Amino acid sequence: MHAEGLLVRGGELKIKEMEVQCYLFVLLGSTLFVDKSRDRLRPAINLFLKDHRRLADYAWGAGALAYLYRQLGVATRAGSKGLCGCLTLLQAWIYEYFPLFRPSQLPQSPDAPRASSWISPRLPGGDEARQRLVRYRQLLDELSADDVTWTPYGRDGHRDIPRSLYTGPIRFSDIAEGYDPSRCLRQFGYRQIIPAAMTVPHDQYRPASGSSYIVFWDPWVNQLWNNVAARRLELDFASRPCEQPSEIVEEYVDWFLTRSHPRITHPTDEEPQPRPLLVHQVSYDFLLLFQI
Repeated sequence: MHAEGLLVRGGELKIKEMEVQCYLFVLLGSTLFVDKSRDRLRPAINLFLKDHRRLADYAWGAGALAYLYRQLGVATRAGSKGLCGCLTLLQAWIYEYFPLFRPSQLPQSPDAPRASSWISPRLPGGDEARQRLVRYRQLLDELSADDVTWTPYGRDGHRDIPRSLYTGPIRFSDIAEGYDPSRCLRQFGYRQIIPAAMTVPHDQYRPASGSSYIVFWDPWVNQLWNNVAARRLELDFASRPCEQPSEIVEEYVDWFLTRSHPRITHPTDEEPQPRPLLVHQVSYDFLLLFQI
């Protein structure tokens, strides 16, 4: 829809413009920026729709990813129930990288959206759902490097989408989250190294109760996205191409173990499991999963 003449013609065309804005508001609020309010939408979305001539200027993919990152963080809070954000994106990512969890797939044209090829599985309920959850956790704990598709989009995807090598915060409205491709080099066909420290927020507020939190960034980080040349990770400088898809530097395992947990299933008296940070008790192949 073109902007020329909309205001001067008034009447019918002005109404059409408002209809388009309302449609996009509902579309984005029910797909990319979903929250838990069911029949309500985030007012912040509408701020980006007032001038439809600028719609193509916004990085909607990066905004949806930043919003999803924040919702994944919120979901880890003790008082949080459920998960929101663009879960279609999250599901498609899981299906691409973890064949063990893939549903059936339909053949389609190369030009069609990749996510549309997956056939949604039937959702179980009751005891069947709980049993499936236990099984999924067991599968995750038993994953090896061979169970991961490290480069589902090919080894040269970053050449077609240079922005995928951007390093710095990505944001949507008041939400900003760090993005660092050096933490997932195997996605680009490169050996995983110990990444440098990320750009960190200036401050944050995480209340002891409740499920939300607020992160404060310095104003200068808002300009990083527009300076891709200076903020682009140089793969050949940072690492080298993999000889094996899951290749890592020797020191990476020790670095990773101090920042994560090697198991999902909580240990029980019946099934004792190793403590998280004991290197000699952790399967080496299992650790290769986590920086995807």
